[in-house]
Amino acid sequence: MSKNYIVGFPRIGEQRELKRVLESFWAKTAGFSEVQKVAAELKARHWEYQRDAGVDFISSNDFSLYDNMLDTSVMFGAIPQRFKHLSGEELYFAMARGDASSVAMEMTKWFNTNYHYLVPELSSNDSYKLDASKIVNEYNEAKKLGIKTKINIIGPITYLGLSKRADRGDSYEFWGKILPLYEELFKVIGTLDDEITIQIDEPIFAKELNTKVLSLIKPTYDRLCAVSPNINIAVVTYFEHSNEATKILVHTPIWALGLDFLYGDENLDSLELIAKSGKKVIAGVVDGRNIWRCSVAKTLGLLENISLVVKKENILVSSSCSLLHTPFTLKYEDKMNSEIKEWLSYALEKLDEISLVSKLFFDGENSLNKTQKEALNSNIKANQSRKNSTLVHSKRVQERVQNHTKFQRDGISSERIALQREILGYKDLATTTIGSFPQTPEIRKARSDFKNSLISKDEYEKEIKKYIDECVAFQEECGLEVLVHGEPERNDMVEYFGEQLSGYGFSQNGWVQSYGSRCVKPPFIYGDISRPKPMTVEWISYAQSRTNHIMKGMLTGPVTILNWSFVRDDMARGEVSKQIAVALSDEIDDLQKAGIKIIQVDEAAFKEGYPLRDEKIKIYEKWAVRDFKIAVSSAKKETQIHTHMCYSEFNDIINTIEDMDADVISIETARSGNELLKIFKEVGYKKEVGPGVYDIHSPRVPSVDEMVKQIELLLEVLPKEQLWINPDCGLKTRKWEEVKQALKNMVEAVRIVRERLDA
Repeated sequence: MSKNYIVGFPRIGEQRELKRVLESFWAKTAGFSEVQKVAAELKARHWEYQRDAGVDFISSNDFSLYDNMLDTSVMFGAIPQRFKHLSGEELYFAMARGDASSVAMEMTKWFNTNYHYLVPELSSNDSYKLDASKIVNEYNEAKKLGIKTKINIIGPITYLGLSKRADRGDSYEFWGKILPLYEELFKVIGTLDDEITIQIDEPIFAKELNTKVLSLIKPTYDRLCAVSPNINIAVVTYFEHSNEATKILVHTPIWALGLDFLYGDENLDSLELIAKSGKKVIAGVVDGRNIWRCSVAKTLGLLENISLVVKKENILVSSSCSLLHTPFTLKYEDKMNSEIKEWLSYALEKLDEISLVSKLFFDGENSLNKTQKEALNSNIKANQSRKNSTLVHSKRVQERVQNHTKFQRDGISSERIALQREILGYKDLATTTIGSFPQTPEIRKARSDFKNSLISKDEYEKEIKKYIDECVAFQEECGLEVLVHGEPERNDMVEYFGEQLSGYGFSQNGWVQSYGSRCVKPPFIYGDISRPKPMTVEWISYAQSRTNHIMKGMLTGPVTILNWSFVRDDMARGEVSKQIAVALSDEIDDLQKAGIKIIQVDEAAFKEGYPLRDEKIKIYEKWAVRDFKIAVSSAKKETQIHTHMCYSEFNDIINTIEDMDADVISIETARSGNELLKIFKEVGYKKEVGPGVYDIHSPRVPSVDEMVKQIELLLEVLPKEQLWINPDCGLKTRKWEEVKQALKNMVEAVRIVRERLDA
């Protein structure tokens, strides 16, 4: 009897092999045949890892050279018009990355994870045609290795729900064009084997769907189940509960429902319905999104609760979602604290956890062999160690956070801004940047050499000071009014702070795919957070000493630090965030005592952390706003607090932004014209705003005239007294030659607009 199941597996490779070969191919130092060779090796290795761990349901078609949503678009021939002259790998990568003549497809976050997908573009002018070769080839590749896989595909309702229409219409109107392609695909799959399982990923069911979308579920799955009698369909959701969809799916002929019982424990409410239908439950009980070792005892308890309603023989033990969202393996972590390492579990280790849990659940402890017994004892010891460790729990931190009584700044915003304008003396349309300047190879090398003890502290600091001196001199020369130090000492806007906070951990090889070949290495929060000493004061103070201009202090906000980390699972996220906020309030106090008059607290990932369900959004907003306000609560009235948000849709959270009570907010608007800014006007937003006047995600340098027009568009929406002028994001990823010219053009554009306004 099949007992366990993996929703999906990482594809980047345990040493980022896919990343390296893709980037070599794009750099024209490797051919596409080399990409195909590495991909084939990785797929084979990943299937074998899962088989050897004792996994019963292993996926094919969860592998991708870039993104599964992109693969689905290519499979259906949903090719935007601008790419239709291309074919093969040239077409595929142009859609993902753009080319000399065409901009890439839009990329956005996969629900509330840090993975990005390519947004399908649908047009009523398109005619779609199935190409199932990738699915067929991968299934047969695995079969040659003696591994029978389930086939993973993105479900039709999720595919349409995450697509956009070229004419801005409703993508669900294409249901009648897309569903026949799925039926055709199922006919092809039905010929591959006597019996075959298709996993249909429908994570959109974890969101609140309107009646129109819910009404598509039954006809969709009735039709797909009718295609071929030898196909078993498993509809899998994750990241939240999907009770509304489940109520409908139990009345279709699908074989199984995959549910996330960790991030959507409300799924327990649907078990009775599923039990009556006789369908299988793929029980997501081992965390596919986080890096903590599961508690076998706790996981077994959850499974026993499920089995009180659903027969044991109808349960499959599974990961809560694809393991794509976790690093590959712990085996390369040879520098990590050994006690902390025992608490962690990456993708390969989770395979063993799922295998062990399913063995215990179905066969009992007496069925374990010697290796499995050792694994169980190790799990019990590790969880006990983590529960009691002084590395995790600090009474001093807990008491301090509990006794923290200042939850917001003194004074109302209108009073503060008047005082700040008087003291700081900046003009209308004040010019500044978001914070970071280009990270040159030299500065990266200096940081790396210092970290690896190849250069002394004095040599390292000399390099950092040299960069800051040059950065300050350029800003003065080009005419910027509020300066930044450029952040040369920072490797990453979260990792830099995490390295200086107690309770934070770091990996050597904890890489997770963000998109395409782009991988990130999130830090992890394992214990109570505190700040042993000032983190930024030394470098900001040095930068201020090099100029008479105002120098902004630069911090990452508590919510962004939280959302871009793997977070401990033994404490509510809001309580972890509060600990970070209290630590940051100390940093802000130290900065202002050192004479820093403007402090920017970036909340780039504020919107990314939003839950998928409305009832949970209010809870998130409550503690997220609270913690931003706690972080800045130490700022005096005359200290101006800025924040920056990297998100282009604020309509639904504009009131929340207002509640955060920052004096100045800078936002990305370069790609949306002044549409976004209109929201600020509509709600009567009274604080100051820095809408980005040019897009830093492109190497293109806008002309002075273009920026003048952009500023004039902004002035149609908000008065000059309320506007700051800046790029739309940090300049870390750009080259100096692009940055220098763009900022000179921006400053000149402001000069021209000011003259026109004064005339």
